[in-house]
Amino acid sequence: MSIIEQNEMDKMAVQNLKETTVKRSQSQNQKAFDILKNRAYKKGVERRKQEMKADSLGYVIFKNSDFKKSEFVNALQRLQDFDTISPRELKVETYKKLFDLPKQAFNEKWMKKEDFSLYNYNFYKEKLDKDSLASHPEISRRIEKLKKIFTELKTSAEPEKASETFTALKKTARMEILPNYFHSEDYGLGIYASMQFLQDGEEEKYYKGWLGKCFAKIYEARKNYNLNRYLDRIEPKNQSESYQQFLNFMWNLTLDDIKNIADFYQTGYPIKES
Repeated sequence: MSIIEQNEMDKMAVQNLKETTVKRSQSQNQKAFDILKNRAYKKGVERRKQEMKADSLGYVIFKNSDFKKSEFVNALQRLQDFDTISPRELKVETYKKLFDLPKQAFNEKWMKKEDFSLYNYNFYKEKLDKDSLASHPEISRRIEKLKKIFTELKTSAEPEKASETFTALKKTARMEILPNYFHSEDYGLGIYASMQFLQDGEEEKYYKGWLGKCFAKIYEARKNYNLNRYLDRIEPKNQSESYQQFLNFMWNLTLDDIKNIADFYQTGYPIKES
């Protein structure tokens, strides 16, 4: 059945519901929801099929280039590695190192986690399955499909060593992550990313400067009672342990705590406005 035909059937089903003279019941509400759900699921299936076809077409073009064929799969595997906010974990030692300041000692209470153990998630069962709604198949399935179609991809190979030019571009791109977070007003994610870069020992002065700028914006938001716009709330089912710990830390800070951190890093590690 084509998408157009399915759309017409959905329209007819919705129209029939509208024309029902009986008072809307729970059963009717469920029927309306089922139409929405089935429509969303079928579109998800179609989009995932299209993505699979796009992978195949992309590889046909790629294999006629000068690149090694195995690099196509290697690139997909790299996407899988970074299919979350960040795969890196923030250590407790990193918090203590960054936020034990001369005028404000590190407070262990900042690391206290909210207790979700008594929360009954089954009470709020999701009405829509996320996997069924996904527009892209899992990367592992995409790779598996490609290897079935193109047998030469079954032979794995180590990734090519990056050229000096690519390495330089990669560093430039990485250093644009914080400005991008800042200008898109994702200040919470900017702090999280800065802490990760600092934990890895990258460009300390640069990332400490951005840490200060993001904390200054968090301070303004907290003071104006609109912090929810810039800092996520904790969602235990959808966030990594590391990110949940970070959010607990951020929400545990008082207004004065935030200001002291912002002042320390902005004064000691100024970043010019772009």
